Amino acid sequence: MPSSSPDNSPLAALLALMVRLRAPQDGCPWDREQTFATIAPYTIEEAYEVADAIARHDLGDLREELGDLLFQVVFHARIAEEQGAFTFADVAEAITGKMIARHPHIFGDADAHDAARWEDMKAQERAAKAKGGLLDDVPLALPALLRAAKLQKRAARIGFDWPDLLPVLDKLEEEIRELKVEIAAGSGIDRLEDELGDMLFVMANIGRHLGVEAETALRAANAKFERRFRHIERRLAEDGRQGPQQLDFLDSLWNEAKALERQGG
Repeated sequence: MPSSSPDNSPLAALLALMVRLRAPQDGCPWDREQTFATIAPYTIEEAYEVADAIARHDLGDLREELGDLLFQVVFHARIAEEQGAFTFADVAEAITGKMIARHPHIFGDADAHDAARWEDMKAQERAAKAKGGLLDDVPLALPALLRAAKLQKRAARIGFDWPDLLPVLDKLEEEIRELKVEIAAGSGIDRLEDELGDMLFVMANIGRHLGVEAETALRAANAKFERRFRHIERRLAEDGRQGPQQLDFLDSLWNEAKALERQGG
């Protein structure tokens, strides 16, 4: 039983399980050889699976996926405890303290309107541990569109931002023109990648100005494409069609899928 949770709760059982899996002599060979770095991709994957369960409104899956994500936290904490760095209890204590500090209107003497100071408090915390500039602690591992929006939001703190949406839309048109120029010139993949990246970065900025997360919007667009494409596949199967089809015909099936969605069918 790990020292960080001596009770008989389900959480204590999970912590004890992790200790057993990492046992040097008779633990699981795979679990024993893992490090922070090798586990990190699984942690990211589990977080996405939590988001997916939420998007599907599947509470049964959400319970399971939250458990998988919790296991990742326990795994990292156990590795840290083995290295004498910190324990799971330290992690829980740190986040509890942070949340109390960020809610002085609940746990202190501040007025309720001080709840709006959440971002200011977060900024102060970042400044206290920052080694350099405003962008230093925006994680590299974030999805690219999400990271782009966070970078833009940080830069906006010192006024490096457009005042409203219109100039951002103008910037998108500029980037589209630049991409067209590179395409017409027969430019190599490096130039095309550069210009496409600029377009995507501006799209993330448009989402930020609209109050829409570009990452969430793209995930929804992916799901919409899947739904409509599956309709096309079903219709092709019903007609006994195989292999490539005329684009006009496939486009008609796509529009059929759109119409059915609007009708709720």
